[in-house]
Amino acid sequence: MSVKIRLQRHGKKQKPFYWVVAADARSKRDGKYLEKIGTYNPNTNPATIELNLDSAVKWLHNGAQPTDTAKAILSYKGALLKHHLDGGVRKGALTQDQADAKLTAWLEAKAGKVDAKKDGLSKAQADARAKALKAEQEVNAKRIAAAAQAEADAIAAATPAVEEETEVAAEEAATEENNEEAQA
Repeated sequence: MSVKIRLQRHGKKQKPFYWVVAADARSKRDGKYLEKIGTYNPNTNPATIELNLDSAVKWLHNGAQPTDTAKAILSYKGALLKHHLDGGVRKGALTQDQADAKLTAWLEAKAGKVDAKKDGLSKAQADARAKALKAEQEVNAKRIAAAAQAEADAIAAATPAVEEETEVAAEEAATEENNEEAQA
């Protein structure tokens, strides 16, 4: 029986969620499996991967062949490195302590890279929000200035009309006074 480490799709339309499983190569994609090794959620940024490292390495030692995507996931989480280091321990090239130290150092470096990416993404998102807020404030300031200018123009346009009305009223009053004086 040929065993493959592959992805088994779950989730709904347009929102995939995968289980990483060890399954018989003849079984269907979402069919019977031998053991669930972990999960993979590509919907998050960066993708969320949870993997039982010891179980994955056990299946690799027993000859399971990962598919391309599963191989990338196993490599990302360090299962292939652990499998490789265990081979070195079996051959006597290094001790188990040395292999564990190398794996731990690699896992810490990988975790640092992932954290840096998460921080970079959150910083970029915060910068984008700040930039959008600044642009919105500029647009609001321009809109308020335009409204104030329009109001000032309206007042200026209304003011000469008021002056003309007062001038006309003053002329009429003067004309009436002249008429009264002439009659008297």
